[in-house]
This record gives sequence, C-alpha cells and structure tokens, in this order.
Amino acid sequence: MTGHRSRILITGGSGFVGRPLVRLLSADHDVLVYDALRFGRDRFAASELGRIELVEGDVRDPDLVRRVAETFRPEVILHLAAIHFIPHCERDPVTAVTVNVAGTVNLLAAAPKGCRFVLASSGAVYRPDEAPHREDDSTLEPSDIYGLTKLQSEHYLHHFARAKGLAGVAARLFNVVGSGETNPHLLPEITLQLKAGKREVRLGNIWPKRDYIHVEDAAAGFAALALHGHVAPGEVLPVNLGTSCQHSVAEILEHMRQAAGFDFRVVADPSRIRAVDRPFLAADIGRIEKRFGWRPTRTIRDAVHDLWRHPDISPRMFMPTADAAGGR
Repeated sequence: MTGHRSRILITGGSGFVGRPLVRLLSADHDVLVYDALRFGRDRFAASELGRIELVEGDVRDPDLVRRVAETFRPEVILHLAAIHFIPHCERDPVTAVTVNVAGTVNLLAAAPKGCRFVLASSGAVYRPDEAPHREDDSTLEPSDIYGLTKLQSEHYLHHFARAKGLAGVAARLFNVVGSGETNPHLLPEITLQLKAGKREVRLGNIWPKRDYIHVEDAAAGFAALALHGHVAPGEVLPVNLGTSCQHSVAEILEHMRQAAGFDFRVVADPSRIRAVDRPFLAADIGRIEKRFGWRPTRTIRDAVHDLWRHPDISPRMFMPTADAAGGR
C-alpha cells in the first residue's frame, strides 16, 4: 500500500493513540474518524478537522457503523475504540463487553470484503510472565475483564477474516505513555498530583514492571501495521506493539523527579491498589520489526519528560462514564 492514497477508517480516532495516528495518516491518506467524542471536538485543531471526515458515533450502533462503512468504503480499518481503563472494566463488565466485543463485531460485520482490519488488542491477553511475550509461543490467559474482551475480539476477528477475506492484524499493544492521555493511568495521575503543587503522591501497587511505549511510537506502529507488510486475505496475524523493555514504577518515578526538577515522596494508598494486577508484562517485538519494518525510536525517559512538559490531559479524564468510541 506504500505510495497509494488509501481510504482509512479509524474508530476512537480522538483518543490517546488515535489522535496522533490520525495526524500521522491524514496528510497522505483519506481518513474518516468514527468516535463518540467523549472528550470533545476540540482535541483536533480547525486545520486538522479540514483534512479529515469526522463522524460522531457509538460502535454499539450497528446501523450507523454499517452506513458509514458502506458510504466511505474503507480499504483499511483501524479499530481503536474501546473501554481501556481496567478498573472501569472491572466495575462495569457488562458495558466493557458490549463496547469492546459487540462493538468490534459490529465493525467486522460492516467491514468491506478484502479490506485490512487492524484490531487494537492488548498485551493483557497474555498470561503474566517474566520473559517477553511472543505472539505464537506465550500462553493466552487474561487475568482481567479487559484482557478477556480483547482476546474475545481476536477470536471474532479470526471468524470474520475467514468469512470475508479480511487481512487481519491483532495489534497487541502494551502500556502507552505520553501527552494527551484520556484515561486515569499511573503516570497522568502522578503528573496531575505534582502539577497541582503536591509533593507527596499517593499510589496503589508500585511493584509491577511493565513495557511502556511512547504514544508517538504507538501511533507510528499502528500506521505501519495499516500500510506496510503483507497479510494474506483470510489471515489474522497477532503482532506485539511495545518496546521489549520492562520498567519498574521506581524507575519511572525517578524519571519523573528528573523531569519535574524537584523531589517528592511516595505514599502507599490501599484505596488505589487494584484487585487485579500483573507483576511483569513485556513484548517481544521481533515480528513487527521483520514483517512491518517498525521499531520504537523513543525511550521511557522521553515519554515521561514529554508528558511533564506538555501533559495535555483531558479535564474529563477522571469522569466515571464509559463511552463506546472514546478511543485509546
């Protein structure tokens, strides 16, 4: 698809990863963003809105999803819309399932035959392991509702790929960090507390080690999965999207101290401890490097410093609503 101006439908395109992905692709391709706009229309500048088609809609609405797909006729679908914040999924599993699974089925049912369908899956589909996870070797055993919904979505992708000749990619995304966060994850929580003048941050579990990827690298990874490499019709290729590096919360806090230019104290807050948490999570990224020509270019230090300099955190980030197309 290199050099070809493709028609690309992006669900959740106003979200954390979706917005830089839209900015990356809209210069050279015809992009339609399908999003519930939970965080408002002002996440895109007027000049950016002039380059894209924006449809406000819920992925749980099969009729609207079908009409948009029939009218736009996408060659590529990047499906990022979902409920991503694990505590929200645990508190409201029914909504998590209807948005993440039924919403995916609606989009798959509407997808034109033969198009490339890139599903934003998650590293949460894997069983926790100290070794980096490999797509075809590591055990698939989610430990939370969110991971379950993503694994179920992958199963439906396999079904529809066979039935409709879709070129499917299950992009197993790991932890994303950087400016523009739309969910109350660890680093935006710390940033908001420190920016508010606090010198004591209250956190839950601080022992897990994670694979953190810069949001701009994540967007570039999705773009590579959409436009490069070969995926055969009827095939579904699971692909890790991460860095292969694990970082502890202690390391991240040290980077935050360096970015902020001052010290702060960490206090364990039992009310913030997740009932479900993973001790280790990291991606083996050999497949995306070899088949799609992508590798990360930014470090965890870059991500933390960029977040500190330009948080761009949605003021609605901590609202307890669950929106269907409020994308990642």
